[in-house]
Amino acid sequence: MREIFSRVEDSALVNIEVEVEIEDYEGSFPWLFSLFLKSNNKDAESFEQFLETKESVIISLEHQNRAKYVGTRINDGWHEFYFYAKDSKNLEVVVSAILKESGFKYESSVVKDAKWDFYTKNLFPTELEFHNIQSQNIIFLLQEEGDELLAPRDVEHYISFDTATQKERFIKNIITYGFEFKDDISSEEFEHGAALVKFHSVTNEEVRSVVEELYELIKKEHGYYEGWSTTLVQKVD
Repeated sequence: MREIFSRVEDSALVNIEVEVEIEDYEGSFPWLFSLFLKSNNKDAESFEQFLETKESVIISLEHQNRAKYVGTRINDGWHEFYFYAKDSKNLEVVVSAILKESGFKYESSVVKDAKWDFYTKNLFPTELEFHNIQSQNIIFLLQEEGDELLAPRDVEHYISFDTATQKERFIKNIITYGFEFKDDISSEEFEHGAALVKFHSVTNEEVRSVVEELYELIKKEHGYYEGWSTTLVQKVD
């Protein structure tokens, strides 16, 4: 399953696409193959050609379980495609056969990375980035239902702690940040949980700001952020 998110590195925005379900490949695919492709997105047709080229490269390298595509980083016009392979042989030959007639400028390299350090550090989302991805998915579903994202409404945020004392102390302090306690929550995963409510819009920018603030506050108390939900506010024509 591919997820898309962005992060800031050295003051630059990097857009990332990552395969998050790759457990079956770690260990037996120790070679990291990198392909840097310069995009020339002058128009929709050029971009479509670029996407077709990308998928052709992925399909060819993954043929007969030769390699596994794990993600893309987009930075300063370059699309950095990453694969893990069983061995380092003929990867460049496969890519060259596809790209030699495409007109795209490209570079490639292959290095040993048996522990998948590059994937872990440069592609795989952090815990907070996973929450931001989940937020984007919820917001997309709300948009599909015609939600007025700019309309403020009660939004429930779910938290949990290892002990009741941690939870009670956190809830007592969180009201100063505009949150209200709604309910105690417990499940098999977390016994000491709670639902908090805050009144805000559900635009990507607002949700990201609220989630990141709450996440940081929770981590200071060694707790866990579990996500959010809200009700649909439909647009009025």
